Amino acid sequence: MSTKSTKKLVRLAFFIALCGVGGFIKVPSPTGTVALDSLPGFLAAALFGGWGGAVVGLLGHIFTAATAGFPFGLPIHFYVGVQMAVYVSVFGFLYRKGYKLPSVLVAILLNGVVAPLLLVPIYGAGFFAMVLPSLTVGSAINIVLAAVMAQSAVIKKVGAGIEA
Repeated sequence: MSTKSTKKLVRLAFFIALCGVGGFIKVPSPTGTVALDSLPGFLAAALFGGWGGAVVGLLGHIFTAATAGFPFGLPIHFYVGVQMAVYVSVFGFLYRKGYKLPSVLVAILLNGVVAPLLLVPIYGAGFFAMVLPSLTVGSAINIVLAAVMAQSAVIKKVGAGIEA
């Protein structure tokens, strides 16, 4: 394994570990699964782009769901984790193209509104109405903090040269 690959793997592992820590910092919600777990995923996407951010985003959701006891069951949480991977990737793509504010707004819309909307066929409109406020607030906190942190010179140095 090359030195560059090792550095990339270690940095991604660091961000994945931060997701685990963020999973314990909960945003009050009816489900108990809204937390600061996706902040590292969105930050990784801004710094590394592509697959790196997606992997961190997916695992971040799985860690948080585990801390809440997988309230919707593992298959649904895996589905939500895949959604997170997609939303984190979209954010990273737009952010790295220079569309910083649009990337934040689109990611909040996707994670806060579209994600629970896609669960309406399974859980109904009442579920959507119940989780919408806390999930949108939690999404905004995670995504705005990630975008602000990505602008930091220190954070940029951490991400330098590791396209994932």
